[in-house]
Amino acid sequence: MATPPPITVPPQLAEHHEEHNPEHAAEWIAGLPALAAGFLDRWNLRPDGEPAHGYVALVLPVRREDGTPAALKLQPVDEERAGEPLALRAWSGRGAVRLLEDDPATSTLLLERLDATRSLVDVPDAEAALLALTGLLAQLHTVPAPDGLRHLRDVVREMLDAVPQALAALVDEDERRWLAGCAEAVREVAGEPGDRLLHWDLHYENVLAPLPGSDAAGRGAWLAIDPVPLVGDPCFDLMPAFDNRWEDLVATGDVERAVRRRFDLMTDVLSLDRSRAARWTLARALQNSLWTVEDGGSRLEEEQVTVARALTPHV
Repeated sequence: MATPPPITVPPQLAEHHEEHNPEHAAEWIAGLPALAAGFLDRWNLRPDGEPAHGYVALVLPVRREDGTPAALKLQPVDEERAGEPLALRAWSGRGAVRLLEDDPATSTLLLERLDATRSLVDVPDAEAALLALTGLLAQLHTVPAPDGLRHLRDVVREMLDAVPQALAALVDEDERRWLAGCAEAVREVAGEPGDRLLHWDLHYENVLAPLPGSDAAGRGAWLAIDPVPLVGDPCFDLMPAFDNRWEDLVATGDVERAVRRRFDLMTDVLSLDRSRAARWTLARALQNSLWTVEDGGSRLEEEQVTVARALTPHV
């Protein structure tokens, strides 16, 4: 196999790592070309298109030795990424992209290739997109969680420990009151954190269509990618469906009512208790808001406050 030209790291990916992981960003970005070349050789792959990236990973379209299209995913080694191959192996292609190879030492994955140009963001009908996403959650949540994943009970404990410092950082009294209320709602369900395999980040851009004619095309019209696996209550997986495609909610003229419509549809399809689902969704709003404060914010994001306000009547 001829030696491929070295990859060029997209500037936006480098900027993101420098912003969020300044201590190790330069070293990891500098090592990406060699890392990619090593796995192209190790797994007998050849480049097959321009690199793509999200916030964390670099994804190279490749072809396997037999010509099958695949995707080489290169990402830093950390706690979140470590669970991805465990979850993908457990799902085994049922509702999710199929894992072909992985290297735990570097968190490098070889995945079947899906159609990166077609996600649920591109579906004009917002309710159809929501139903498709909800159907995937129903499928993913049926699979028992494998050993070795983070547990929601530990995430909740860390969240609640961070609340006092976050309250002190907020400058708006109403937002402090709202954050404290979310924390109280979390405490009411923290004793029963659940035991299902969660995706934790199933928003509309993390659902792709399969390539026509591929093996994936026989497993459904849409498949999930990029899980941040967690063991816990399925209700904790709802929030990304509410605070993404936000412009669709705004376009209705009544955002809170539109949030409740999404919530009602999802809880009906998934047969979830609405009071419990509302509390775990407030837990996600709390988590997202704590991250905002960790990043130096003193005001909360409108989407988080609005979703929580819309669902408070169910608590």
